Amino acid sequence: MVRPGANLAAVALVAAAVLAGCADVPLEGAPTPTESTPTKPTGEPTPKPTAKPTGTPTPRPTTPASPPKPSSPKPSTPPSTPSPGKLPAAAPVLRSFPGRLPTGKPPLFVVVSFDGAGDLALWARWRAVAKQVNARMTFFLSGPYLYPGDHRTDYKPPYKKPGASDIGWGDTANILGRTKVLREAIAEGHEIGTHANGHFCGTTGIGRWTTAQWTAELGAFDRMVRTGPALAAGKAIEPPFDPATVKGMRTPCLEGNRPAYRLAMAQRGMLYDASAPGYIAWPKKADGLWNFPLESVTLAGTAKKTLTMDYNLWFAQTQARKAPIAQAPALKAQVLATYRQALAKSRTSGNPPLFLGNHFNRWNNSVYSDALTAFVTETCKQPDVRCVSNMELASWLAKYGVPSGQNRPS
Repeated sequence: MVRPGANLAAVALVAAAVLAGCADVPLEGAPTPTESTPTKPTGEPTPKPTAKPTGTPTPRPTTPASPPKPSSPKPSTPPSTPSPGKLPAAAPVLRSFPGRLPTGKPPLFVVVSFDGAGDLALWARWRAVAKQVNARMTFFLSGPYLYPGDHRTDYKPPYKKPGASDIGWGDTANILGRTKVLREAIAEGHEIGTHANGHFCGTTGIGRWTTAQWTAELGAFDRMVRTGPALAAGKAIEPPFDPATVKGMRTPCLEGNRPAYRLAMAQRGMLYDASAPGYIAWPKKADGLWNFPLESVTLAGTAKKTLTMDYNLWFAQTQARKAPIAQAPALKAQVLATYRQALAKSRTSGNPPLFLGNHFNRWNNSVYSDALTAFVTETCKQPDVRCVSNMELASWLAKYGVPSGQNRPS
């Protein structure tokens, strides 16, 4: 998430228009995001069809958890890991799609992605949903989800104490469970991206990091993936995937100096950034990477603008406060109608991709997870729709390019 600009005249008009989700679900033992006292956004300029969105405010991060007690002896030397060439690639592309449908239009790509990707029960849920409709999804993983708390000081983030993390650290059982499920998800064709590590947002967070600091952060992610499972198990164990093959990132809270972190990404050979707010339009490249945005949409039945992210929708509906459960059906219906409106807008605009973001969460009586499930199951088998990972879309764009005359916001 990015901080709003200083356009004070627009603040009163759109004080809660577009609030990007940054509240990743903390790891085991950590407190859950508050549902009663959300941070009030300070606003941002009203989006215009030809203007580039400047960003969104962020709620204050939750208090980090106390590190879990080690559940296995700390090895005297780091366990060995297999050579990277033997590990699965993080961004498989196992399918191909036509450049044009029989209608003459390109496929309407629906891209569903998740921040966090830690809860094992929700991993099972989303893999089952995807299998039901032959969808592939992108899961942006935070490094601490695979790294044990008793080794947390191996991580030395900029401007923070060694071992700092606003989302806590893993424990042995969950790290090994995630390692297994990540391998299985990749084998099914899903993509793993990076959500970096400590999830530091706000004025003391990632916004001031340099390219060199982002390079170190991505290197720390690599080490957590490669060594975390073995450290948790206390014995040699294969990492779930080769982190060098990760092709995309969503920054914590959608923040960060974009040229700085994108240069670090490009130097690693990464292909896309999924962090910047945007509009329903064909993607463009920025700073050498594809810009795959969370898109500005209108909340159904209102004039409110929000982003296609669960936390944004929650804020637009109830200012991120948990509503009575009796309201859940109506809130879910409103979110589903918002997604349907966005899909219809894409169809009338040349079929630009629809990017939908969620967290692994059960916020507001699971309104957002349930609405997204309903939308995916009703949409992904429609004749013109292809539900793909970010990397599948990037592969299609590399082959066919942006459709001519179709890169303007609708």
